[in-house]
Amino acid sequence: MRIVRATETFSAELKEFMCAAVQRRRDDDGFRGSRGGGKSRNAMDLDSDSGNRLVCVTGGVSYLGRAIVKRLLVHGYSVRIVVDCPEDKEKVSEMEADAETASFSNRITSVVSRLTEIESLLKAFDGCAGVFHTSAFVDPAGVSGYSKSMAELEAKVSENVIEACTRTSSVRKCVFTSSLLACTWQNNTYNNLDYSVINEESWSDEQLCIDNKLWYALGKLKAEKAAWRIADSKGLKLATICPALITGPDFFNRNSTSTLAYLKGAKEMYSNGLLATMDVNKLAKAHVCLWEGLGNKTAFGRYICFDTILSRDGAEKLAKDIGVQIEKICGNNNDSDANAETDASLQISDKKLLDLMSRTLRSCYHES
Repeated sequence: MRIVRATETFSAELKEFMCAAVQRRRDDDGFRGSRGGGKSRNAMDLDSDSGNRLVCVTGGVSYLGRAIVKRLLVHGYSVRIVVDCPEDKEKVSEMEADAETASFSNRITSVVSRLTEIESLLKAFDGCAGVFHTSAFVDPAGVSGYSKSMAELEAKVSENVIEACTRTSSVRKCVFTSSLLACTWQNNTYNNLDYSVINEESWSDEQLCIDNKLWYALGKLKAEKAAWRIADSKGLKLATICPALITGPDFFNRNSTSTLAYLKGAKEMYSNGLLATMDVNKLAKAHVCLWEGLGNKTAFGRYICFDTILSRDGAEKLAKDIGVQIEKICGNNNDSDANAETDASLQISDKKLLDLMSRTLRSCYHES
C-alpha cells in the first residue's frame, strides 16, 4: 500500500517539457552572450557552480546510467562518463551514435577510471561541477549475481567516490543512487506502528540483511551510510535517491543481474506490500531534479522513489517479464489472500520527492 500521491497528468508532463525548453533557452542565451568577451551574467547564473555545466556519471553505460545521461543532455549539461575498462568506451560510442543522443554527441566524453582507486577518481572528476554515482557491482560467480563480497566492494567504492568528490576542487555536489532496499528490511517493521510507514527516516537492519543473505540490500545500505558519513564530515552537498526495482523498456535483458539480486526476498516484500517498481526514465528525471535542487537549496537528504506497488496482476506481469514462476515472487493465491487484510496499513511514502518535483515544475512553468 502507498501513501496517497498526486496523479501524473498530461499537464505535469507538459510543464516538464517546458522546463527543459526553458533550460535550453538559457543555454542558448548564455552561449550567444559569451561570444567576444568574458562570461555573460546569464551563463554565470545557470546554477550555483559558476555556470559549470560539466557533470560526471559513474556507471554511465548501465541501464540507469544511460537514462540519466540522456536526461542530463536534454537539460543542457555536458556529461563525462566514467567507464571501468577500455572495452566500455565502445558503449559510449554507441550512445553517441544513438538516435536519441546523436545531436548531443559533442557534449559526451568518457574516461577510464578504477573506482577502487581514489587517485584515478580524482582525475576523472577534475573539472566537473559534480558527480552522479550510479555504479553497482555484480559477481557472475554468485548464485544471484550479487554476493557478500560485492556488498563489501560497493561500500568501499562508495567511500572512494565521496572522498574523491570532497578532494576535487571543482566538485560541489553529488547525487547518489541507493535503493529502496536500504530502507525496508527492518526487524519488527510489520508489528510496530512506529514503522508502519517507510520513508526517508527508515533504514534497513544490517544484521537482518546478513542473517537472511540479502546481499544486494546490504551493499546498498552500507554504501549509502558510508556516503553520508563522509559527506557530513567534510561538507559535501549530497542527496541520495532510494528507488524501487528499476523497470522500463527491455529492462530484464539489459539489467538482469541487478533485477534478480533485488528480488531476493520478493515473496516477503510482496506479502507486506513493499514490492514496488520504478520506471527508469522517470527515475532519471528524478535524479536531475535532485541535482538542480541541490543547486538552489531545495533538495537535501534522502529521497524514496517508486512508481507502483505491485498487485497480483503486476506481480504476474513481472514474473512473465523475467521468466520465472509467479510463486517465486508472491507465493500462491491463498498466501496472498491471507495477507491482504493484515498488511493494509503498510505504506511507502515518496511525498518528499513528489513535493520537490512539483515545486521544480511550477518554477520552470512560471519562468517560461
